[in-house]
Amino acid sequence: MLYKEMRKKEIIKNTVYICFILLLAIIPTYFIYYKFQDDRSIESNSENLDVTYLEKTGDKISITKVTPVTDSVGLSSKNYIINIKNNLTEKVGYRIKIEDDSEKILEDNCEEKLISKSDIRISVKAGKNKTEIYTLEELENGVLLESIMEALDKTTITIRVWVSQESSLPLGAKMHYHGIMRVVEDNSIISSLENKEDEE
Repeated sequence: MLYKEMRKKEIIKNTVYICFILLLAIIPTYFIYYKFQDDRSIESNSENLDVTYLEKTGDKISITKVTPVTDSVGLSSKNYIINIKNNLTEKVGYRIKIEDDSEKILEDNCEEKLISKSDIRISVKAGKNKTEIYTLEELENGVLLESIMEALDKTTITIRVWVSQESSLPLGAKMHYHGIMRVVEDNSIISSLENKEDEE
């Protein structure tokens, strides 16, 4: 009887120890994970869209060293991810624009050593759609993508930038590119995009 009592107390004591050790392990891990997520996720919501930039740099994209590569290599370079969610029960049109980051250019004092937009390649992949590649110079008014989000839908946009293999810039040149990704809600593009789909 005495043995059973002692055994029961031992089991209870060991259970308490194990629970305590698990708590010590789980709680810091929880806080570290969410701190990491907070550092990476920067939100910039429009009226009807939730927009989250998943990189620590938020909506900013940069090249700070010239490394000309082929498109196939560029497509495996650092990516910038944007999550977009439509909060409406109707379609929403949006476009993604790439603009010069004037503030960062001034901060880095690199006005005289900017990489030409004709030397910069940029890719965009929206959800499961195929990846599109452009030269930055090609973008009309900086518009990289125009699209429609269905009611309550969400999508992930992946963007990459790299220096074109055709660039004459020397490898390792300390020239820069600094841009900002903008998600702009614009329902005026819905009809034109739907008409374009019908024609195709």
